[in-house]
Amino acid sequence: MQDSHKPNVLNSRSIGTGKELFFLHGWGMNGGAFAKLFPYLQEDFTLTVIDLPGFGDNSHVVPEPFTLPALSELVAAKLSTDAIIVGWSFGGLLAQHLALQHQSKIAAMVTIAASPKFEQAPGWPGIDATLLAQFQQQLSQDYKKTIERFLAIQAMGSTTARQDIKAIRQAIHDFPEPARKALAEGLKLLSSEDLRHEINRIKQPTLRLYGRLDSLVPPSSIDQICKLHPHADTVVLPHASHAPFISHPQQTADIIRHFVMTQLT
Repeated sequence: MQDSHKPNVLNSRSIGTGKELFFLHGWGMNGGAFAKLFPYLQEDFTLTVIDLPGFGDNSHVVPEPFTLPALSELVAAKLSTDAIIVGWSFGGLLAQHLALQHQSKIAAMVTIAASPKFEQAPGWPGIDATLLAQFQQQLSQDYKKTIERFLAIQAMGSTTARQDIKAIRQAIHDFPEPARKALAEGLKLLSSEDLRHEINRIKQPTLRLYGRLDSLVPPSSIDQICKLHPHADTVVLPHASHAPFISHPQQTADIIRHFVMTQLT
């Protein structure tokens, strides 16, 4: 399914049959990143990808200002009632905001390699602020090289890192390039957003899936996130990094399927 291009209306793509799951991708990517995961889920669910504003098929939709509330409003307009959202990395940050601000629409949430605060802070493990600043500086010089470097960091630690990077690169290159403004503003949100003091208000059933080898959402942050959001289920894949659905697609699919089926019964 492909929606027609309209200003400020997001396009989506769907495959499969059954209960609908909505997928939100990470920074610099597009929904093509989930291509390796979907064959393991499409016989049980309708899988709908919503490229984030400024990315992929929605590269033409760049809200002003580029904020989490603005992104949430656009994405929420595409969701059905009682939606189950699956957000990876930056998409997981957005999913948490949606669960907080659009409670009537969100029935359940899955986050993959996501945190309520991505940037490192005193007493809080995360992405080094210097690294994020370097990315911001490099974006204006060579954004393709910046994304390639970010891809490499996402796969770092995985035993299949080279294959993982190749798989993501091939999948996302089938779609339009991201808007430069969305890249820059999205990176700023990764640096600045902090939902730590809000996620305890997320009442929807939640599954938080992590990779033990993840350097962007380090395992040392998982216990702290659990304390902030104790009602969430937490699963850590011991041999996965920041993109477990690429390195371990069947295992990731099985975990998501079990969680969703539990919510439907």
